[in-house]
Amino acid sequence: MGEVYRATDTKLDRDVAIKILPESFAGDRNRVARFKREAKVLATLNHPNIAAIYGIEKTPETHALVMELVEGETLGERLKREPMTVEEALDCGKQISEALEAAHEKGIIHRDLKPENIKITADGHVKVLKGS
Repeated sequence: MGEVYRATDTKLDRDVAIKILPESFAGDRNRVARFKREAKVLATLNHPNIAAIYGIEKTPETHALVMELVEGETLGERLKREPMTVEEALDCGKQISEALEAAHEKGIIHRDLKPENIKITADGHVKVLKGS
């Protein structure tokens, strides 16, 4: 439910990811309400394996989530590049499980968990991203 762009937070001088609610949904009250609700729910999570949400912004034309920018490749990209070793797969699975457990403990279910919504940094740290 949106396109993600790399941006710079000029107030705090850091790179961020901005997820824009598509223009086709911006006039739909239900979609906007869902977008805001998801932002509030995500803001309650604080876990090293879950990408952080920094805020929600609104302009007359659109709504946007400002999130932690996670550098690296998606799990999908990683798997296409080459097979993971057993150790890498177990470590990745453990980190994903820990993120999901933390969300589930708060009553939050990731409704779009897939390899494209999981990032792996160059040092092997896994971050679960907000779904579409």
